[in-house]
Amino acid sequence: MTSPTPTETTAELPQARSAFDRFFEISARGSTVGTEIRGGIVTFITMAYIVILNPIILSAGVDVNGDQLAFPAVAAVTALTAGVMTILFGVVARLPFAFAAGLGINSFLAFSVVGQVTWPEAMGLVVINGLIIVLLAATGLRRLIFDAVPYELKIAITVGIGLFIAFIGFVDAGFVTATGQNSPPVGLGVNGSVATVPTLVFVFTLLLTGVLVARKVKGALLIGLASGTVVAVIIEAIWHLGSGVDNPGGWGLSVPAFSGNPFAVPDLSLIGQVSFDFGKVGALSALMLVFTLVFTNFFDAMGTMTGLSKEAGLSDEKGNFPRLKSALIVEGVGAVAGGLTSGSSNTVFIESGSGIGEGARTGFANLITGALFLLAMFLTPVTQIVPSEVAASALVIVGAMMMAQVRDLDLKDFSVLLPVFLTIVIMPLTYSIANGIGAGFIAWVVIRALSGKAKTISPLLWVVAAGFLLYFARGPIEQLFG
Repeated sequence: MTSPTPTETTAELPQARSAFDRFFEISARGSTVGTEIRGGIVTFITMAYIVILNPIILSAGVDVNGDQLAFPAVAAVTALTAGVMTILFGVVARLPFAFAAGLGINSFLAFSVVGQVTWPEAMGLVVINGLIIVLLAATGLRRLIFDAVPYELKIAITVGIGLFIAFIGFVDAGFVTATGQNSPPVGLGVNGSVATVPTLVFVFTLLLTGVLVARKVKGALLIGLASGTVVAVIIEAIWHLGSGVDNPGGWGLSVPAFSGNPFAVPDLSLIGQVSFDFGKVGALSALMLVFTLVFTNFFDAMGTMTGLSKEAGLSDEKGNFPRLKSALIVEGVGAVAGGLTSGSSNTVFIESGSGIGEGARTGFANLITGALFLLAMFLTPVTQIVPSEVAASALVIVGAMMMAQVRDLDLKDFSVLLPVFLTIVIMPLTYSIANGIGAGFIAWVVIRALSGKAKTISPLLWVVAAGFLLYFARGPIEQLFG
């Protein structure tokens, strides 16, 4: 086979680049290949903790038979599913929204669901939840519900997610901690003081990154994360702080140091461990579990995508964004894939905002993030080198960026102000995007209707608000029907 001539090379390569550019709309969205690569890397760095945190949460759950999931196996399927779904979403929806196991759902599975069913049955419920979401998206009902949401609530969702992201960052860094008291329930560090060196590293990384962003330095988030990691590695090499599990002053989820072989063969034995036999738990209980999963999955994802698209400048005046239907369908597929691999429902991650903050605007960034997740299956020790305290700084920066969207709200009308306020504050206070959206929807319908504005409310919003009432009252309903 002969090599191409210089004439052939110069003629063909621009055409290839042009086709690639057109497919992902890189130039059309004001981005570049380099920017997309940077954004994809930053998104992975801020999300890499899920490869560690998801196994911690899921392996802690003990099902009705006394069985637990193996940590290495959960870590492997977490990285695998995140990689595949992130790439799939990037190619189909062509948006820079990365996927991974949803924290709300995995906690619900580990600490609520498996107390009633086995792990395979719990994953069967996740698969059913995903199929329902795919059906709603494919029929257009999910889009209709999305369109029925008022613009003010969509903006409120964006701002609320920003506060939620920032709160996650503060908690992960140990900057905000539980006091163990009724009042105040949370406080600064320990006894009102920054108490550990890792938390100081978070503060350093946050301020450094903030300065870089304020000075409009390209790659600010990536530079900040890399610099913070280098500082953390040096500190660990000198003082050997170790893990916070063994040392109260140690690092959170991962210690910034290499130990042993950086390579590991992934354990994929959990793939296909799914059961749809719910005879022991009963049809009604299974139905309520699925109902809860659907509502959490449905509105968490909708809220996240609304916020991310707004932050990326890809949404229109109504909050809609390109290929919305395809995005919603693939998001449902993420739940199915997460159930089939036993890694929990996969959904769009709010940490994608870090890559967007770095400039990512297209699905090409997802290819980079997804490839790094697939690589993480074999390089779990390497992914652990970035401590959560460093990654947390990027979350706070992104939260601040998303908070800026509040400027687009006109809050003179109190029937708008209160639902918006509830949407924003309930997300971080209850650690749930779905709770914030639900409270906002219910408040919007009730207050607007009783203040003489019932005709402005979409009929679908009434239905969704009623559904959220059932969602919030699911505990008493389950007790009532035994």
